[in-house]
Amino acid sequence: MSGLPILTLLTFIPVLGMLIILVLPKENPKNIKITALLMTVIQVVLAGFMMSGFNYNAGGIFDQASFQFVEKFRWIEIEGGSWIGKIKIDYFLGIDGISAPMVLLTAIISLIAVISSWKINTSVKGFFALFLLLDTGMMGVFVSLDFFLFYVFWELMLLPMYFLIGIWGGPRKEYAAIKFFIYTLLGSIFILLVMIGLYFSAQEVLADGSKVYTFNLLSLMDKSNYTADGILSPFNPANLRLIAYIAMFAGFAIKIPMFPFHTWLPDAHVEAPTPISVILAGVLLKMGTYGILRINYPIFPEITVQLAWYIGLFGVINIVYGALVAMAQSDFKRLIAYSSISHMGYVLLGMSSLSVAGINGAVLQMFNHGTITAMLFLIVGVIYDRAHTRGINDFGGLATQLPMYTGFVTVAFFAAIGLPGLSGFISEAFVFIGAFGYEPVRILTMIATSGILLGAGYMLWTLQRIFFGEKKEKWASLTDLDTREYIMFIPLTIIIFLLGVYPSIMLDIMSTSVNSLVDFISNNSALSSFGGI
Repeated sequence: MSGLPILTLLTFIPVLGMLIILVLPKENPKNIKITALLMTVIQVVLAGFMMSGFNYNAGGIFDQASFQFVEKFRWIEIEGGSWIGKIKIDYFLGIDGISAPMVLLTAIISLIAVISSWKINTSVKGFFALFLLLDTGMMGVFVSLDFFLFYVFWELMLLPMYFLIGIWGGPRKEYAAIKFFIYTLLGSIFILLVMIGLYFSAQEVLADGSKVYTFNLLSLMDKSNYTADGILSPFNPANLRLIAYIAMFAGFAIKIPMFPFHTWLPDAHVEAPTPISVILAGVLLKMGTYGILRINYPIFPEITVQLAWYIGLFGVINIVYGALVAMAQSDFKRLIAYSSISHMGYVLLGMSSLSVAGINGAVLQMFNHGTITAMLFLIVGVIYDRAHTRGINDFGGLATQLPMYTGFVTVAFFAAIGLPGLSGFISEAFVFIGAFGYEPVRILTMIATSGILLGAGYMLWTLQRIFFGEKKEKWASLTDLDTREYIMFIPLTIIIFLLGVYPSIMLDIMSTSVNSLVDFISNNSALSSFGGI
């Protein structure tokens, strides 16, 4: 792959597909769908090549040599004025052990979502064009190493997701789309303000010895690049870094979504069409926790240590609150939406441990949750396509009539519960091991274990109500899975079993970078004092 701009191809292949779709006649929707499918298949193949060439032993999160498949050139250079000087923005891409799993996840879930979109028959051209644009935005976030470029991709996702929910969604689609847009845009404003503050706090040394303000994320991690009077400099005695950390954390937390910023998610999931729910839960939620790990943690290591307990607290609230609300749901899709909130709490808890085991568990949970929850939303979509209802209490006794569907449901449910041998178990186990070993969040970890019991409660109760018990004659005509649905479920099932039995495939990829991140936070956690929090 020497010389191949694989990250650029991964990111912009969907845009090529979008452009092709825009020139295809709308009267032939099959060609449009095949084009979208082909582009996402190519993306998965490229992601496979990328992973096959990934050096497991190369790690680190704070210098360019630590990253792989790096692409960098000057993208924008303009004169900013007398006191700003030249504004230089780089097209800077690269991956490490934290971003590589997310790139692979995005490619896989995008392909599965296209397959699940095959029955979309309304405005097919617009749907798949917007879908591929969304795919580019998601992929760009995970490969960007320039903050400005990261923000461009972050914002790029907002518009297509708004229309994909607002046009192709359910009865309350406009409300859900606007709520999603407002929440996400509010978070983006917080991130933008902090990004500008960081830009005017650090300077990068160019090859000719001159200094310019920088959006380079790796330069922003190095305290030696900060000016003494920079507004967000580690050497600034004011509490501005604390305020900036909280503001940017809130921006990312909205996307997770973390309590109390979670209320947009159930509405978005319930109203979104199945493939968009798959993308939303499988990939978009992970961007919030990824942003915290990529930006908050290494740029503000001292604040990260100070606020670790609070991150763990909100993680536990997510776990317990999400599980309790899920248990109260009678709508199948809304139940899965709240279970997603609960399971993202494990990611926050693992991140709060500031340990290698805990953060490894958090990143692995991001990947595992992406595949498991994608399968869960596909499961809801399959039964809704047949019965046109999502009421859990409307069903009963489907196991004998839909045996193959029931089998896949059982795998996904038990993976979500965390059954040993399935992927959900090992990531949650690492989260608990890492968090319990970090004394400040030990009590929180004990409370969080109640989420396992609650999760088992609502998942098994749902399984019992839909698939066992008395069979209802009005569903006698329901048919089992077709070929397209097998193609959706089988790859996700293989991943769930593979990572449940042999998680080292993924842990080996991320461990070196996670080790580097933990060491970096530990070594730079006392840059300055901000008083008691």
